[in-house]
Amino acid sequence: MSSFEFFAPCPRGLEAPLVAELHEISAHAPIKVGAEVPGGVHFAGEWAAAFAANLHSRIASRVLLKIASRPYRNEHDIFAFALEQPWERWFTANQTLRIDVTAIKSPLRSLEFTTLKVKDAVCDRLRDKTGARPNIDTAEPDVRIFVFVTATDCTLYLDTSGDPLFKRGWRLDKGAAPLRENLAAGILRLTGWTRDTPLYDPMCGSGTFLAEAVQQALGVAPGVQRRFGFEKLKGYDVTAWQSLKVAAMDNARAARSAKTSDLLIFGSDISGDMLEKARSNLSRAGVPTLSLKQLDARNMVAPVEGPGILVANPPYGERIEVRGRGPRGEARPTSRSEREQSRGGRGARGDAGDTRGGYRGGAGDDETPRGFERAHNDDLGAEFFQSFGTALKQHFTGWHAYMLTSDRGLPGQLRLRESAKTPLYNGALECRLFRFDVVAGSVRRRDADETPTQTGNASGE
Repeated sequence: MSSFEFFAPCPRGLEAPLVAELHEISAHAPIKVGAEVPGGVHFAGEWAAAFAANLHSRIASRVLLKIASRPYRNEHDIFAFALEQPWERWFTANQTLRIDVTAIKSPLRSLEFTTLKVKDAVCDRLRDKTGARPNIDTAEPDVRIFVFVTATDCTLYLDTSGDPLFKRGWRLDKGAAPLRENLAAGILRLTGWTRDTPLYDPMCGSGTFLAEAVQQALGVAPGVQRRFGFEKLKGYDVTAWQSLKVAAMDNARAARSAKTSDLLIFGSDISGDMLEKARSNLSRAGVPTLSLKQLDARNMVAPVEGPGILVANPPYGERIEVRGRGPRGEARPTSRSEREQSRGGRGARGDAGDTRGGYRGGAGDDETPRGFERAHNDDLGAEFFQSFGTALKQHFTGWHAYMLTSDRGLPGQLRLRESAKTPLYNGALECRLFRFDVVAGSVRRRDADETPTQTGNASGE
C-alpha cells in the first residue's frame, strides 16, 4: 500500500492537543505523527490514516493530502509546478473544482492572480490528458486544491475533507454566532476534563460544549454523520473506509441507549428558545438528553456537590438582557425602541435573540464570527459580569472555571484573578481562554484600573 504525507490544520493554539489526539486516533489506523507547526500538524500514513483522522478528529479543521512541494520565484514558476502534477490521477474533468491560496511572507504581488494561474494549470493539464476542462464551483465543489506559499516554497495539497471538519452534520439549530465545534472540543481537552468529572456550561446557547462533551464521553466519532471529500477522489481505499465507518456507526448506535445518569454534564441558559435549539442539536448529535435548565447565569449554583469544571463562551450585548432583568432582578426595557429611548441614541443593528452576533458569509475556514467581540461596553454588561463573578465565587468553591473571550478585560469585570490564560484563535480573531481556580477565602477588591495578572486564584471578595 502507498504511504502519503498529510497536513491537519486546526485553530491556532490547539496544535499540541491535536498532536495528542492524532496519537490516540492511531488506534484506529496506523498514523505517524510528524511536526507540529503554527496552525496545524503534519502526519503520514496510508489512506486509512486520512480516513481515521477525518472521522475521529474533534480538533482538526481539515485533512490535506500533500501532492508536492518546490521552491519558486514568481507566479509563472507556480503555474509550471501545478501544470506538472498528475491531477488526472485524483479526479476527472467532469468534477467541479475550487482553488484556495494562502501565503506567509510571500513576495507574490497578488494571491488572486496566483489562484487564477493555478486554476489555469490544473484545467490545462486535464484538457491535455483527457480532452476536457473541469468547471469551477467556489460554493460546493467536488474537489478542492489548497496552495500554501512561503517566502521561498510552494506546496500543493488536495483536500480530503470536503466541508470543514467542524461541520459535524448535526447542527441545524444555532445562535447567530455559534462556537465552532472543533474549538469547543479543543477547549475541553485543554481543561483536562474527563467523563468522570462534572461539567457545567451556564451559558450553553445552542449546546456546542455539551454536544462535544457527550460525544467524547460516549466515544461517538464526530464525523459519523457526514460525508467527506475523499469519497469523490479516484483510487481511495473503499474497503478500508467502509471498515472504519461501520465500526463508528456501531458505536454511535450504542451511544443512543446510554444512561444519562452516568453523565455528569449540565447546561443552562437564560433563553428558552436557545435551550430548545440545544435539545434539538443534542438529539441530532445522537446523544442522550441532558438536564438543561432555563436560568440566568447570575443565579447559577453548582449542579452537584464537590469540585468540577465550568466552561463558558460568555455572551455580550443584547443576549445578556434577553429576559429584561438586571443583575438584581429589576425590570429593564426589553424592546429596541425602549432601550434606544432610555439611552438617548440608536442601538447596534441585530436581532434581539442573538447569542453572539453572526458569521460572515463564504466558505473559508478562518472566517471570524461577527459579534464574538464585545458588542458594546455599557453599564448593563459591566453589571452582568460583576454579578456573574459573584455567583461563581459564592457557589463554585473548588471548581475550575474556563471562559473564552476576545475581551482581555474579562477578569477585571468579573472581579476575579485568573490562574492562567491561553491564547486561542476563533477564526482570525485572537482570544484568550481564562482559567479561574475558585477557592475559599477573600482577597481585597481590585481597583477599577488594576491590570489582571497572569497567575493567582479566583477568590471570594
